[in-house]
Amino acid sequence: MVGASHPVPVAPASPVVPSPRRPTESGGSAQERVRCWYESALGWPTAPGEPVRLRTGVRFDVLDVPAGAGYATLERLDRPVCADRTGQAGAGSPVPGFPVAVRGGRMLLLVAAGAAEELPGLLEWLEWGSLALDLTAVGAGGLVDAPQVPESGPAGLPPRPPERDGLRGAAVWLRPPEPGREVESSLPALSVPGRTGTALDLARLVHTLATQCHRVRLTASGPPRTRPVARVG
Repeated sequence: MVGASHPVPVAPASPVVPSPRRPTESGGSAQERVRCWYESALGWPTAPGEPVRLRTGVRFDVLDVPAGAGYATLERLDRPVCADRTGQAGAGSPVPGFPVAVRGGRMLLLVAAGAAEELPGLLEWLEWGSLALDLTAVGAGGLVDAPQVPESGPAGLPPRPPERDGLRGAAVWLRPPEPGREVESSLPALSVPGRTGTALDLARLVHTLATQCHRVRLTASGPPRTRPVARVG
């Protein structure tokens, strides 16, 4: 009939798909919980895929040395230091701590972003450039395996991934970063005029690391020790 109204077909409403949510400590795989902790609690960018890897050159760079040289360096840096002429560090003042991880026979020391580019010139300036040192740096565009999340610490830490427990060579924190605290303020960096803060001077750290790496190399290449032979009669 003329003038009769006809119903207009209406397309069925599309189902509302909720946006993806970050896994929490109570859900998701172990790797997802680790990624969530680094990205949400620390604000550190990670790379896609598994295992979880941290992007360097954004919030920090990494110095990679033999574990023996790293432990010897930390032992020397943790000793009380005397005051300099400006009186900035009094007798008995400890060197400020910064995040450090270990992986197998290697130690990973977090330093200020951009330090990796400064390392070759710094070694030359410190007169270590002519020697072969097992001291490398990972900077802009690089990746490092994310250390296991600490088992204990501030509230909200996800548990350590059970499938990685006991795996040899897995990276673990020796000095873990603190969630909610800007990591940059504690990272070793080059001293420049007008720089404020109490972070360790990068030149001092590199010189100490180079010294200990050289000692490790000399010890490894030295002649084997022989046991004294007892005389008979």
